[in-house]
This record gives sequence, structure tokens and C-alpha cells, in this order.
Amino acid sequence: MNNVIDNPARQRYELEIAGQIAFINYQRAAGVVTMTYAKVPAELNGQGIGSMLVKGALQLTRAQGEQVVPLCSFIAAYMDRHPEYSDLLAGAK
Repeated sequence: MNNVIDNPARQRYELEIAGQIAFINYQRAAGVVTMTYAKVPAELNGQGIGSMLVKGALQLTRAQGEQVVPLCSFIAAYMDRHPEYSDLLAGAK
């Protein structure tokens, strides 16, 4: 099983699959992670990699006790489809 990691030096969450890196760029401040952009390499499209990446990033965010601002439309749509992560939305508490 591939795992999403936090790479704070590059300000992104990363998921490596078959030598390719899918990632979510973010900005972190005061307990809020603003997820700005998600990218899955074209070779990995259509395999659910984007959803695996977002799920892993949200789990890491929850483990750190942080909240999320999903500026990326893909991440926002994922959170809409998965209400179990609605508590992570900044301002939701």
C-alpha cells in the first residue's frame, strides 16, 4: 500500500506510485492547511490516485489537529462527496 507523506520542505503532500509523484500543494498557517493545487501525472490518470491522495492528505491533516481550506476544486469536490471529513473544514467547528 502506498502512503501519502507530508513534505513540508516543498509544502506539499506526496503519493509515489510506480516512480511517479502525485501531489497536493499547500500553505500552512495557524493550524490551517490551505490546499491550493492537486496534480496526478497523466500516466496515472483514471486509477483513483487523486482520491487516494486527497484521502491521505486529509487523514494527515486530522492527525495533526489542523483544519483545511480546499481552494483546489478537486479537493473541495472530494470533501463534498465525503462528509466524514466535513469537520476538517476551517470554520466548521
